[in-house]
Amino acid sequence: MTRGCEFGTLWIGGSLSWLEQLCLKSFVDAGQPITLYAYGPIPNVPAGVSIADGRDILAADGFLKYEKKDSYALFADLFRLHMLRARPGMLWVDTDVYCHRPPAIADGYVMGYELPGARRVNNAVLGLPADSAILAGMIAFTADPFAIPPWLKPALRAEYAAAAAAGRPVHVTQQPWAVWGPMMLTHFVDRLGLHGHVQPLDAFYPVTFPERLKMLKPAAVVERRLTARTSALHLWASNKRELGLRHMGLPPPGSYLAMLCARHGIRPEAAPIAGRGRLQFDAGLVDALDLKGIASLADLGGTARGLALAAHARWGCDIVLIDADHRGRFPAAESPWVAPYRAFLAGHGVPERRVRVVRDAGGLGPVDVLVNLAGFGDTAKIRHVAPFLDACLHPGSRLLLDIRKGSGGFPFLAGRGACTTLATRDDAGTEVARVRFAPAPLAAPAPPPAPETGPPPAPSDGGWAALARSLAGPGGFVSDNGRHSFLFVPRGDTLVVTFDNLDIAMGKREDRRPWGYAFIERQGWSMLGVMAAGWTWYRDPWVAAEFDRLAAEGFFARFGRVVFYGASMGGYAAAAFSPAAPGADVVAISPQSTLERALVPWETRYRTAWDRDFTGRYGDAAAVSSAAGRVVILFDPYEPLDAAHVARFAHPNVMRLRCPLLGHRLGTSLQQMGVLAPIILAALDGSLTAADFYRLLRARRDFPRYQRELFARAMARGRPGLARRIGRHVLARGDNRAIAEAMAAL
Repeated sequence: MTRGCEFGTLWIGGSLSWLEQLCLKSFVDAGQPITLYAYGPIPNVPAGVSIADGRDILAADGFLKYEKKDSYALFADLFRLHMLRARPGMLWVDTDVYCHRPPAIADGYVMGYELPGARRVNNAVLGLPADSAILAGMIAFTADPFAIPPWLKPALRAEYAAAAAAGRPVHVTQQPWAVWGPMMLTHFVDRLGLHGHVQPLDAFYPVTFPERLKMLKPAAVVERRLTARTSALHLWASNKRELGLRHMGLPPPGSYLAMLCARHGIRPEAAPIAGRGRLQFDAGLVDALDLKGIASLADLGGTARGLALAAHARWGCDIVLIDADHRGRFPAAESPWVAPYRAFLAGHGVPERRVRVVRDAGGLGPVDVLVNLAGFGDTAKIRHVAPFLDACLHPGSRLLLDIRKGSGGFPFLAGRGACTTLATRDDAGTEVARVRFAPAPLAAPAPPPAPETGPPPAPSDGGWAALARSLAGPGGFVSDNGRHSFLFVPRGDTLVVTFDNLDIAMGKREDRRPWGYAFIERQGWSMLGVMAAGWTWYRDPWVAAEFDRLAAEGFFARFGRVVFYGASMGGYAAAAFSPAAPGADVVAISPQSTLERALVPWETRYRTAWDRDFTGRYGDAAAVSSAAGRVVILFDPYEPLDAAHVARFAHPNVMRLRCPLLGHRLGTSLQQMGVLAPIILAALDGSLTAADFYRLLRARRDFPRYQRELFARAMARGRPGLARRIGRHVLARGDNRAIAEAMAAL
């Protein structure tokens, strides 16, 4: 193999763990160019690794995954085929493949057997000629996600055929693990007679999958298996489960993995293993802390060693060990867990002076993060945590804890702040939620009210002009035609364009600021606030002319990132005027697509705007927003008119985020749930993923309106039994007066 050969791989899902960092850096250190394809920002890629947009290889609105294992390996199986075709000569490696030495290439083929005495070919290391029959055959087969693979067992093929005949074909995401991976590759190697191109077991898989735990044994155990032919060595990411459950997500001291980390300068504690499949590990909670930095972390009960170490590695914070029992009492003698905890931290480089043990109430004090995993609210009564919350939490603190269904944990915390459910698990039939609690929730501004359907409000008072000039400052500007105005406030390289109703801002907000003014200011972003005097839908030729003028003057081109934001009428405007800055992102809550009667004759609301002109370059928001970068739309699919508008946004740049049963004014509901701020912040900075959104949306389970809607819909559909189950579930988690009264009536 020549040193100029290039490798490619893929990562989906945020930060890398130390295992991926190790493998990527091994190629860099060996002088082998490697490209990491991604569909979003990855904050901790090792130096020397090239990063490329995965869309250059394979466009994807969503990612295929094996549903039973909650794994994106299925999408990776598809991606690697398209990468090999699009990048001739590039070799694929999984992100858990270590460059022991460059692999040998024969006629453009790089493949290896994965089990002794078997003919199964693995695809973790794969090279195929771009014009080869095997690559063309596999890409053609994967074009149909419902195809029945001929390599499956006859009984399973018969089952899938029967399902297809009944009109219920089985999607590939529901098919067996590796169906588009080693199973398919082996089938085509057999069919095309390519076994002569397959390298022996010791080339890539000298430690086989059944033996994978040897990677966690003393280094010599693995080294004895390596031969002169071993090159790109598969380390088996499946070991993450064992590492997370048994080793705090870190490589065991003296193991082969620990030796490799030391060789390449990788600090495992700085990039902990966050989870595996649906399993979430404690150390990974460091990524759930929505704080820019922390100075102190306190572990109440001593169950979060991995998280404490990860937090110290990332922020250099002090670690406080609160030695208290299950009733919140301080024991007379030091608990048995304290000494091993301190030894663990010291063994991983945490200075002794940065660790403090608290064994009485007098030693308690404010900390940035308080951790209580598998403790109060789970295995112990929630009320016993109260003194620690009072002593340790300040307005900017975060509390991480587990809450068992029926423990009363959510109602107990409800009066003290806001909870965000990070993950859930089933414990012997009982749901346990892992929760982030904020005693002073991030304050996101309430969304502008939805447009009224009656007559427009009276014009605003004359104080806006002077206020706008003061807000713009010497570097900004204000333009106004009496019915609409533009306010520009310069700050940073990101510009957020907002749309608001001037009468609401001046008459119903205490600070008399455009929507989101303080929120955007806190992020250091520039702001262009477009204000309307009434429910105009901004259908004024002057507004369009102003956007044209700004675009022609290069105003939007000054910024590294431009985002148009709005809700309802403002959501319409955000999408409609986005062509002024092609490539800008759009974030819209419950938007209308247009009020043009010929296009949306079913829209019966907003009669005051029916006579306005919705044609032109900035007219049909659903059509013209195709020029945007990404259009993120939050909507309630059970609001028929809202859902109909959203359905018209049919271009591939649209991300639809469903908010069931939260109504047209769902922004207010999200704010009351305490999740609007992180959602909007991530949407505006471009980091919001569907997975992140729906994880945050789990908070609706404890939101009274959502609970009432679920209950009411069950009753409306004539299913009182289902309504009773919903009612019992809700009342077991807390109080809901409306449901309690309805249950009594049942």
